[in-house]
Order: sequence, then C-alpha cells, then structure tokens
Amino acid sequence: MSIHIKEMTITDLEEIKDILYSDFDDFWTYSILKEEIESKNSYFVVGKNDSNEIVGFAGIKVIIDEADIMNIVTRRDFRQMGVASSLLEYLIDYAKSINLKKITLEVNENNLSAIHLYDKFNFDNIGIRKKYYNGESDAFIMSKNL
Repeated sequence: MSIHIKEMTITDLEEIKDILYSDFDDFWTYSILKEEIESKNSYFVVGKNDSNEIVGFAGIKVIIDEADIMNIVTRRDFRQMGVASSLLEYLIDYAKSINLKKITLEVNENNLSAIHLYDKFNFDNIGIRKKYYNGESDAFIMSKNL
C-alpha cells in the first residue's frame, strides 16, 4: 500500500469528523484539531491510500527552531501497515526543510508500538513526565537532533 501525504486542510478534517473518535483516536477532539490546523505555528498532514481515503494524520508545532510532535494517528483498520512511519518520516523531512534543529515529543510509557516507532527513527529517551496522562501513566520525553 502506498501512502500519499499532503498538508491537512479543514476539508480533510470534515471528511473524518464523524469517524474521528471511533476509527482514529479519542485523544484529540474535533475542535482542538481544527484550532491546530488553523494555527500559524502548527503543521498537520494527512496520509491517504490509493483509494484517496484518509488513513492517518500527524502534526507538529514549531517553536523557534524546534518542532514538537503533537500527534501521529493511524486509522484503526490500517495500523501496522507503515502509515505512522510514513507520516513521521514526512514530518522529519519537513522539519529539516525549514531548518529546524530538533524534534521532541511525549509518548505514553504504555504505548509500546509508538515507542518502537520512535526508536526506529533514532529518537532518544531524554526524560520522564510523571503521571502526565490522566494523572496515571508517565510520559517518556523523546527527542531527535536534525
């Protein structure tokens, strides 16, 4: 399966609005995603398959010369097919193209597939935010110099 990646628009968000929570992730609400897409400091992308269906999305927030990965989300029925890897690789290339120096993120200590993804792209675990997720799970802080 090939993934075609492009900048996310409000039209893309509207396309997945009704399945955002059921098929993607319940971590981000429609209104928060809309606000991020419209922010001049954020850059969000969608991944589409050959049938032009949105199978994933991801975004960064640019802060001076660094990027913070806001999220990488794959549609549930397309997980383990390389969608997240394609999205992450695209974001890394984009960050390099605008001369950013570093990419940082927080990931739930229990999200082993995401941790594996970031390890695969040579992110370093640089710290822990205790009870970051719902006051229960810790977050690993991971970073990659570009």
